Formats: sequence, structure tokens, C-alpha cells
Amino acid sequence: MVTPRTNSPDNSYTREHPERFSTAGPAGPLGYAADTQADLLLDLDLQDPSDARHKQQWVLTFICNTLLKGKPLIVTKSKRTQECICVGICMTLMVVNFFFIIFHVRIDNLSTILVAAFCGIVTADFGSGLVHWAADTWGSVELPILGKNFLRPFREHHIDPTSITRHDFIETNGDNFMVTIPFLARMVWDFLTLSEDDVQKKFTWNCYVFLLALFVAMTNQIHKWSHTYFGLPGWVVWLQECHVILPRRHHRIHHVAPHETYFCITTGWLNWPLEKLRFWSILEAVIEQTTGCKPRADDMKWAQKGT
Repeated sequence: MVTPRTNSPDNSYTREHPERFSTAGPAGPLGYAADTQADLLLDLDLQDPSDARHKQQWVLTFICNTLLKGKPLIVTKSKRTQECICVGICMTLMVVNFFFIIFHVRIDNLSTILVAAFCGIVTADFGSGLVHWAADTWGSVELPILGKNFLRPFREHHIDPTSITRHDFIETNGDNFMVTIPFLARMVWDFLTLSEDDVQKKFTWNCYVFLLALFVAMTNQIHKWSHTYFGLPGWVVWLQECHVILPRRHHRIHHVAPHETYFCITTGWLNWPLEKLRFWSILEAVIEQTTGCKPRADDMKWAQKGT
């Protein structure tokens, strides 16, 4: 018998007071209901422009590295070079594909293109949730290669959520940009080599792939913005408030221990329906029953060491 989790006591406040995590409500000084800058800093340990706050954040980083029993993750010169190259190639391919799409678009199939683009964004959101859920829920930092390079940043993020805000654009986005390069390159090849009729036959699919690639590439940047409460460009705040991309308050729900819900971090559109369907809890119950592995065991171990 598969028995998905019930709402844990740790999440009860979030569930009993959804208005504090809603994008609706009367705007406070920062554009959100009943929250002042002080509230945000006290409740969320968010970064503050003052030196004292930054020192506290660096202490958190040190604690995180100590708990994870390793030295701070140092970006090597070769890794930095790889990230720079990937960002450059990806952005070039995106620009080229964008102009190809504009050149080949037709009014008569515009509605189909918009549907395909929407589906691409939704797919990216679900993909971000699936990867996020898998990394948060399963595996151990002690795993060779995968643990240090992939799982450790997720453990660190729950201990020090603002660490991502101290990464520059290249470090934040290099890996995600790299993932999209083969798909964007294939699109450019199709536009350059196929006849107009063949281009039109694949045009809807290519629009889907383009928006999927764009939002996959920007997922980490969007996630970073959701943890940045000061100094964001106005257009980013507007996109968050309109829920075009992941809103800051919306993502706070995931950071209520034990971090068992609202995993989608691109737009966050799928978080509410997936939670209502109990998608993640049912999936976890099936895996636990099949394998005997307890979800979030490693994540909770590090959290307990930090208390």
C-alpha cells in the first residue's frame, strides 16, 4: 500500500497562513503584504547592503562548508573557461534562432506557435521541478563525483539560501546554458539547410524547443532573482509580481522545512497544481516502498547538524 506523506507540522504555518505566501494582498513597502524590510531580513536571513549582514552571510557559508565536511567549492580556471564559452555560444545561438523565427513566422499559424511556446515554458518549469526534487530528496553528498558536484549545492542552498546571490552571471548560468547548446545548434542547422516547406513543417516544434531552451537556460538566474530582495531591476520585479517568472514570495514556501513542496523554480506555475495532486508525495511513497530509501534523509541530516 502506497502511503504518501501527510502535511508535516513543519509546514503547518505555511498551509494555515497562505496569505503570507501569496502574491495577492495589499502591498507593503516592498510591494508585498504586511512585510517590511526588517521582516524579510529577520524571517528569511536575506542579504542586506550593510557590512554586518554580509559578514553574517559569510559566516553561514563557512558553517555550511564545515557541515558538508569539505573545503569551499572553488571554481577552477578550466571550469570558469568552460562556463564562459558555453554562455557565449548559447547566447549567440539564441540570438540567431530568434531572428530565424521572426523571419519565418506566419500570421496564419501564430496561434499554434503561441501554444507551442507556452508548452515549452511549462515543460521547462516541470523539468526544473523534477531535477530540483530529485536533488533535494535523494542521494548523498558522500556519493563520488555526483555528490560533490551536483548534490552539495542543493544541501548548501537550504542552509544558506542567499549563497546563490553571491554568484556572478557566468557561475550562476554556465551549466544550464551548456545543456541547451546541442538543441539550439540543431535548430540553426535546420534553418540553414532545410527548404522553406520543411522549415514550416518543423516550425511549431522549433518554437517549442526555443522557448524550452530559453527558460531552461535562465532557470538558475530566475531562481537567483527569487532570493534577491534588494537592487533588482524594475522589469525583473514586474515579471515576478505578474508571475511570469518565479515570484520571491512564492518560492519562500519551498524554503519552509522540510523542503518537501513547490520544487518548480522556473515560473512556479506548476507548483500549486502538483501540490494539489500530491504528485511529489505519491512519487516519493512509490520510490520509498520500492527501494526502501527514505526521502530527504541526507538533507535532513545536514539540517539537524546545523541546529
